[in-house]
Amino acid sequence: MKAVILAAGEGLRCQPLTFTRSKVMLPVANKPILEHIINALASCGINEIIMVVGYKKERIMDYFLDGIDLGVHITYIEQKGQLGTAHAVKQVSSHVDCEFIVLNGDNIIESSTILDILKGRSGDVTILTVTREYAEGYGIVTSSNKRVSKIEEKPKENISHMVNTGIYIFNPDIFNEIDFTTVSETGEYAITDTIQKMIDSGKIINMVHSKSTWVDAVHSWDLLRANAYLLQRHEPMNKGTVEDGAVVRGNVSIGANTIIRSGSYIIGPAIIGKNCGIGPNTVILPSTTIGDNCTIEPSVQIKNSIIMRDVRIGSFSYISNSIIGAHNSIGSNFITETGDNISIEIQGIIHTASKLGTVIGDGNIIKHRVLTEPGKMIATGCTISSGTIICKSIPENSLVI
Repeated sequence: MKAVILAAGEGLRCQPLTFTRSKVMLPVANKPILEHIINALASCGINEIIMVVGYKKERIMDYFLDGIDLGVHITYIEQKGQLGTAHAVKQVSSHVDCEFIVLNGDNIIESSTILDILKGRSGDVTILTVTREYAEGYGIVTSSNKRVSKIEEKPKENISHMVNTGIYIFNPDIFNEIDFTTVSETGEYAITDTIQKMIDSGKIINMVHSKSTWVDAVHSWDLLRANAYLLQRHEPMNKGTVEDGAVVRGNVSIGANTIIRSGSYIIGPAIIGKNCGIGPNTVILPSTTIGDNCTIEPSVQIKNSIIMRDVRIGSFSYISNSIIGAHNSIGSNFITETGDNISIEIQGIIHTASKLGTVIGDGNIIKHRVLTEPGKMIATGCTISSGTIICKSIPENSLVI
């Protein structure tokens, strides 16, 4: 069986992190979301992958190449216009001649998730579902004895707790069905509309309910939840150096050529990449990942945060519940304030972050004694002068003095 991964979208709700990469390339537990999906497929013996790419496609292709390092073979198909999931699936029609599985490239899954739908598939289409107590904003499935009677994209009313994961098993007949799909109110061709038309015409659409891993990171701050979840499940390893007087406890992985200097205190679960320098006297607390080539200077405290690669954090800084993009240079005494139930405007719509410090995009220079108020974000290419309080989100290429 071949797998089709839909990885063409931008991920607008994950800005500013997606100014420089697509959502599928955002790191969770120090690997892109997409890599977790590919690993899960390979574990199930699905080695032929067709990846539908679009936004920032070069970054995806340069990272994964032909997939040989992950034990798979990847074929890339470009979706030149972002015209919806049905349009994306249609792009692979000339590459598929038998039953195939379709997955979104921005959901965290494990091999057991895939095995659930493989074992339970039946009918003309199989849909994988999960239960969510709060199903607002998700596609909803209504069924009777596993046969689907309705699939609805983000209904306004809470009609069910059965959520559509966006994982399907199709046969090549789906390509003909897509041809009869009409454009939705959002101006896209949705695969859920295609499936609903099939239901209405009497086709057998079945669902498989899964209790396995399916984590949907809708907003940038959702990455923290996904990161914490995967860190609990990762296998620790130590290829670095822990100096005398440093303490490392719990499920902690330390990459090659990384040095944990004397007086530092690290409590897992945590992952620290390769070629990093930590401390001395630095504290790293649970649910934190630090990417490759990072320098964390003396007397820094970091907890429940994602620090991407090539970041320098100056001494006496405090970072909590935050995401720091790649290639950032941050001076000493940098402080992130954390707040609860924060309202954040994205693309003119108000969203709520249950707990958040800050989100910082790539390639910023943040000088000394800078404080970010809860939920305030810094985009990309900005320079923030010393002694600044960030009390509103900062757009790209800004100079703040």
